[in-house]
Amino acid sequence: MIRILIADDHAIVRGGLKQIIATTTDIVAAGEATHGAEVIDKVRQADLDLLLLDMTMPGLSGVDLVRRVRGDKPDLPILVLSMHNEGQVVSRALRAGAAGYVTKDSDPAILLSAIRKVAAGGRFIDPALVDAIVFEVGDSDKAPHECLSDREFQVLQKIVGGEAIGEIGASLNLSAKTISTHKMRLMQKLGVDNNADLIRYAIRHGLAQE
Repeated sequence: MIRILIADDHAIVRGGLKQIIATTTDIVAAGEATHGAEVIDKVRQADLDLLLLDMTMPGLSGVDLVRRVRGDKPDLPILVLSMHNEGQVVSRALRAGAAGYVTKDSDPAILLSAIRKVAAGGRFIDPALVDAIVFEVGDSDKAPHECLSDREFQVLQKIVGGEAIGEIGASLNLSAKTISTHKMRLMQKLGVDNNADLIRYAIRHGLAQE
């Protein structure tokens, strides 16, 4: 039996996932988590075979959360389930330690196949995402956001998600000054001068939070 922790802050999504899992005889939802801190606690306490993780949740999330889970439970496979289908977002999650990535608009059969393969120690990429990853442009033709550090990329997503500098600092355990520095650097790299342009850039490139 594959015991999984469903980590997503949307109740409807969690309910839908449990319904899909209920159609199987080899997979069981062993728990749920709605924010980053809860994911960490339940990963430490529960006997799990796989973490099904949304990349965007309150508090610690995204690449940082993947790395944190990998640090605490290096043998626990992580399968990301996200609305983000942009190649660089997928690549960042995989580099951080996720073993698989599936989009939320995938067919349930694909999700179940991914769960089984990743829980067995394999890796899985949503077929719809393969081209986006394999055919990424070369280094010389990279889009500006592909040159952001992981932290800058995370700050970008939180700003676009409507979080203030102080809120971002609190959720990442960093000072407001440090967050402001990251914001200044990422805006320079993207060639934007204000929040409105930053948000337009993020939407245009599919980087906005779901």
